[in-house]
Amino acid sequence: MASSSESTRARGVDRVVALLRQLHDARRPLSMRELIESTGAPRSSVYELVTILTDAGWLETRPDGSVFFGREMHYYGADYAVHNDLISRAHQTILSLVKVHDETAQLCMLEGNKYTVVLSENSARPFNISSDIGVRVPIPWTATGRLLLAHLSADEIRALIPDEDFVLDNGTRIVFDDFLHDVERAAQLGYCCTEGLSQTFRCCMAAPIRDRAGHAVAALCFMTGRDTDPSKRAAMLDDLIRSAKALSQTYAR
Repeated sequence: MASSSESTRARGVDRVVALLRQLHDARRPLSMRELIESTGAPRSSVYELVTILTDAGWLETRPDGSVFFGREMHYYGADYAVHNDLISRAHQTILSLVKVHDETAQLCMLEGNKYTVVLSENSARPFNISSDIGVRVPIPWTATGRLLLAHLSADEIRALIPDEDFVLDNGTRIVFDDFLHDVERAAQLGYCCTEGLSQTFRCCMAAPIRDRAGHAVAALCFMTGRDTDPSKRAAMLDDLIRSAKALSQTYAR
């Protein structure tokens, strides 16, 4: 049975995690009042945690009193990117894909029951289509989500995805059986392409990066417009599949 002091420390850690998560979800500096309201922690605790984390360089306080991530957090993220073999190699692959095709390329993964962009490089064109890194998006809204669920049964998929996540941001509901068909077809094809799901004019192409067991653990993606020339789309998809297979071979060793 945990002691009172251990329980207090655990609550403190939970509050730190909640505070950092709120800043990430907001993707902007938050006032102390916003942090207190969003975390539900006592006012005194939030002020104490912000002081401790600011002294450690994890947070920075702006002149207006708002709080955001500090420089130390950038260093930690950079360390992770350098020493995570898949992310390090995928970054070079994405840079190459963008250079060749001049379209936004990304590395995407699942985070719990959501999809998220881990790496993203935009095209040099004035108009590009992208998603923010680390933002959690409903799985049915994405091509990647259809690829990364191939190893699950229909019941497991239904249990994983909240019912509300089958409703797109435009109010359209994706029928579960249609989504399941998409997952099965993506598994058969070895890639997935979707159009107009989370954004009306967006086309998403995704190819799986597989682990030693053959499970799709991540995906390389292209984001382009629905009006992109079919011949260019075909070339992009071929290069995407080839690149994902190359990363899978390295990742599986």
